[in-house]
Amino acid sequence: MATSRRDFLKASASMAAGVAASRSMARAETEQTPATQAAPTVRKGDMRYRTLGRTGEQVSLIGLGGYHLGRPGEEEAIRIVRTAVDRGVSFMDNCWDYNGGASEIRMGKALRDGYRDRVFLMTKIDGRTREAAARQIDESLRRLQTDRLDLLQYHEVIRLEDPDRIFANGGAHEAMAEAQKAGKVRHVGFTGHKDPYVHLRMLDAARAHGVRFDAVQMPLNVMDAHFRSFQHQVLPVLLKEQIGPLAMKSMGDPFILKSGVVTPIECLHYTMSLPVSVVITGIDRMEILDQALEAVRTFQPMTPEQTAALLARTATPAAAGAYELFKTSSHFDGTAHNPDWLG
Repeated sequence: MATSRRDFLKASASMAAGVAASRSMARAETEQTPATQAAPTVRKGDMRYRTLGRTGEQVSLIGLGGYHLGRPGEEEAIRIVRTAVDRGVSFMDNCWDYNGGASEIRMGKALRDGYRDRVFLMTKIDGRTREAAARQIDESLRRLQTDRLDLLQYHEVIRLEDPDRIFANGGAHEAMAEAQKAGKVRHVGFTGHKDPYVHLRMLDAARAHGVRFDAVQMPLNVMDAHFRSFQHQVLPVLLKEQIGPLAMKSMGDPFILKSGVVTPIECLHYTMSLPVSVVITGIDRMEILDQALEAVRTFQPMTPEQTAALLARTATPAAAGAYELFKTSSHFDGTAHNPDWLG
């Protein structure tokens, strides 16, 4: 009997050790996945496409940022959009407040003549009240010359109270839900650039109100990994909930490049190597469009060794957020400078 008991205890200990080891391996795999693996990509010609979260939508790896369309003349902005679409770019980014509405107007003109049906069109609204949001939705639709938005996002969720205002009685989400019901909006998301904690709070507020976002936009770049990191704090949550991650500010618009430690292609390849659906980049000249398309054409997911070397190179300049001014200053906070946009 004593021998049997000893054998039993030995077997139990062995089994427990095996379970612990399995759990440890599973935990390690889970911890490694979000930050190090590029999302599956489909190649068509020189363009690559990824799936937007659980929506099933296929979108181009590069997205055309709408703000920068306000910089060139209107004819050149239209040429940039149409050339991008002709070369495979399908994801269009915009916002109700960009350049006083000029960015949406220019994109709307560019998407005439059948171009609208070739793109996944996204814009954003600032309104936090039902009335302001409803008005901005309709204004965006008119400017973009369309009857539907493939994705509409709450813009600049950068304050702790933004989720409360959006989901309050009489808040913006009532207008968003009505627009979805009317067929004006297909998918819903939000954007922000200030602090991962605000993003997590917005996701918590949505869950509490029975809302599940389809996409979330945030800064993801070679310096974010070191400071108030959206990559480490928010991206894993989005992947777990099958929400499409939209990357922006891969070059810090363009302060990361001013650090002198990375090139534009390195910045784009780093962010493309993350498990994101789209990398949205500002394009205000044809040579910048060519640069973005070349980054897609030459893209290969970075190896762990390449990633580690790039992050080591950026660690010191990134430490205090000196090149991510959207996190550390009000320089990029359009709604802070124009509080009336919130309603």
